This record gives sequence, structure tokens and C-alpha cells, in this order.
Amino acid sequence: MTEIVENPFVITPGTVQQGHKRVRAFSAGELVVDSGTPLQVWEHPYFPENFFAAEDLEVELRPAGRGPRSKVLGVSDVFDVVIGDRVLPRAARRHPEAEVVALRDAYALTWSAFDTWMEEDEIVFTHPRSPYVRIDALASSRHVIATLGGVVVADSHRPVVLFETGLVPRFYLPQVDVRMDLLTPVATVSHCPYKGTATYWDLAVDGTTVSDAAWSYRTPLPESTKIAGLVAFWPEKSAELHVTVDGQEIGIA
Repeated sequence: MTEIVENPFVITPGTVQQGHKRVRAFSAGELVVDSGTPLQVWEHPYFPENFFAAEDLEVELRPAGRGPRSKVLGVSDVFDVVIGDRVLPRAARRHPEAEVVALRDAYALTWSAFDTWMEEDEIVFTHPRSPYVRIDALASSRHVIATLGGVVVADSHRPVVLFETGLVPRFYLPQVDVRMDLLTPVATVSHCPYKGTATYWDLAVDGTTVSDAAWSYRTPLPESTKIAGLVAFWPEKSAELHVTVDGQEIGIA
């Protein structure tokens, strides 16, 4: 009998592919790298890291010793990135013994060391985008109910269902269908290169509080604009927090 495949888009760590998007990085307005053909390297299954040829770098690299060993790429040498009179310590690395020969002379730049990354002429946030991830935000009439300790905290027949490759569907609800009086804004934020920056609420009912129980993208990125300002609940946060869709509880691992 043929098995059901939950996620056929998991990329095997160690995969190296030729990229086709122009990728640039900047530090304080200074161009650091500009490449139309970066190598996309998966060190884990979720998204790639860009590796660049030496000739695509607009800065000086100074050897800074050995770096951490990668499980899939082997030993690494790290480099300080010199931009004029500024030095970004250990902000680049190379894997001289990588199995893929073309990778041995290519350099990865530490994402967080640079303030702006661009694919073509659009800014990219958080990490490089995977070419295999798609976002679909679809209006729906399915009946979504969220409860905490048996108390209904949201009840909606007009969710927007967000489908993101490799992840479970998430149901985003209009705030008028949510007991916003039970939600308290908190400082937690998360970042997604496909959706943008999410802000969070704690949920409190009858003395029970679930931290970061719900979130919203107030100003999402263009492909996710349909979920702007809507509220999603996070049932993984507590055994007392339940979300049902058309009477069936969402089973989320």
C-alpha cells in the first residue's frame, strides 16, 4: 500500500544548488556582496544559505582561524570582514573540505552581521527564502472555535487559512470574532521571510494564563496581506488551549 507523504519538500541537508536570484548584502549602506549566481546550500531542511564566489565580494576578508565544524560541510575557516575602517569579526566562513568541490572556494556571510539583505530589488528578512516554499492565504467559511479551559475565546465562520509549504495550516480570525478583552499584548515578536513580523498576546481565562497564545501580522509582507490584523491561536502552547475546525480539533504535533 502506498504511504501518505506528509512533506515531500524536505530538502536533504548537504544539498547544493545553483541559485538564480541576484543577492546583495549591505552594512551601514556599504555594498558587501553582489552575486547573480550564488550557491544555495542546505545545512538543514528548512531554508538554504547563500555561498558566494570570491569575485562577488566587495570587501576584504582577513583569516581569523578555524570555525565550527558543520555536520554536512565539514571543517570551516572563518574570516573577519573588513569594510573601510570597520571590522566585522568572524562574519564570513568557508568550508575547504566540502564534498561539493565548487563549494570549497565559496564564502558564506553571517546573516545577522549585515543590516540589509536583498533578493533582486526586494529586501529579505530573517533568512534566505527557499525556492520551494509557497504561501497561500485563502478566505474560508469553515467554523473555527478556540477555547481555553472550556471557555470560548474565539468563534468565527470567516477565517483566512494560511497554507505554507511544509507547515500545518493556520487559521487567522477577524478580531471582532475574538475575545480581545482576554488577550494582553506582550513584547514577544517573531520574524518570517514570507509573512513578516508577528506580535503576540498572552491569553488569560479564569486564572489560567497561556503565554504567547495568539499572534498577528499587523503589516505582513505582500504575499501574506490577506492575514493583516487577523488573529491566530497557538494550541501547542497549552493542553488547555483547543482549536476546532468544523467540529474537529486541530491535531498539531
